[in-house]
Amino acid sequence: MTFQIAPLLREGRDRSACWPPQRAGGEHPPHPGSTDPQRSAGPRPGLSQPRWEPHTARFSRRTERDASNWSTERLKTLLLPVRVEGEEGACEVTEVSKLDGEASINNRKGKLIFFYEWAIKLAWTGTSKTGVKYKGYVEIPNLSDENDIDEVEIHVSLAKDEPDTNLKTLMKQEGAKKIRDAMKTYISTLKTEFTQGMILPTVNGEHMETTPQVAPKAEDRKTAASSSTATSQSKSIGVKIPTCKISLKDTFLTSPEELYRVFITQEMVQAFTHAQATLEADKGGKFQLLDGSVTGEFVDLVPEKQLVMKWRFKSWPAGHFATITLNFTDKGGETEVCLEGKGVPASEEERTKQGWQRYYFEGIKQTFGYGARLF
Repeated sequence: MTFQIAPLLREGRDRSACWPPQRAGGEHPPHPGSTDPQRSAGPRPGLSQPRWEPHTARFSRRTERDASNWSTERLKTLLLPVRVEGEEGACEVTEVSKLDGEASINNRKGKLIFFYEWAIKLAWTGTSKTGVKYKGYVEIPNLSDENDIDEVEIHVSLAKDEPDTNLKTLMKQEGAKKIRDAMKTYISTLKTEFTQGMILPTVNGEHMETTPQVAPKAEDRKTAASSSTATSQSKSIGVKIPTCKISLKDTFLTSPEELYRVFITQEMVQAFTHAQATLEADKGGKFQLLDGSVTGEFVDLVPEKQLVMKWRFKSWPAGHFATITLNFTDKGGETEVCLEGKGVPASEEERTKQGWQRYYFEGIKQTFGYGARLF
């Protein structure tokens, strides 16, 4: 969902299978900094020349952390919920059709250095006020640590043989802004959420946690070492992060009994999410949706009235769950659902709301025909 949460997540490729490349016979290329002529002949096709230096190769190999797989999923879940509306109609990203590149983190002299380089292609669909649909593409050729985010190119185009439409202008202006915001969020979370728990060596051979771009001071080492036990214990119960509350309200053309059943029946959940799901609709029962992208546990179930659950998206910090409460109210031929969410990561507020609205509420209406006016 945002959440990047959509069936398209299942199509994500394992970046570890793409880099480093293998030569014939399964042999891996030599480590950067070697004198191998094939390795040093030039940069990798489509990517800038590796930023390795011979005198740091040994150190970097010991402290590098690959972020490619995490980045692939993160970018998808940030870009898929992009949707804009205007006088002409509405446009939304429907697919991440290409996501080529890599990302990694290195420790150099006590600082975390971030490398990322991506070439991205998205598919988008525009729907006019009269219901006419148009298809197009968005290309982002240079999302890289070498470019400021405001300098990243975003090219919007219509698919071949599509007639010109003002929806292209809407996507080029407002859609591009939301896409750029999504990329900003990716860079921010790469430098915060992904690095949580990353242990790096100090010059004295001790181990301590390091925050991005900050070199530990000598006088702070003793304090950091003494707090390492407490930090380790806190991780076992989750990560302390800024959180917020969210709320949504929507109406469905069905009874509370029927709508309640949609949320707790495995086959019906799989139908409206278009993905594999497992769930145990009992107090303390676990659930897993969207091929594992969403997981959680039922806290309380009051048939036809209320569902309370612990809920998380897999890109959230390890161990962190939000509490989602759904209240069902009979409106005489319709059912009003009020969602309240507590403990949602502050950086995920808008994406979580959009994901619930788009992939839960709208997915249920489209699948089961419960469409109604939106508050």
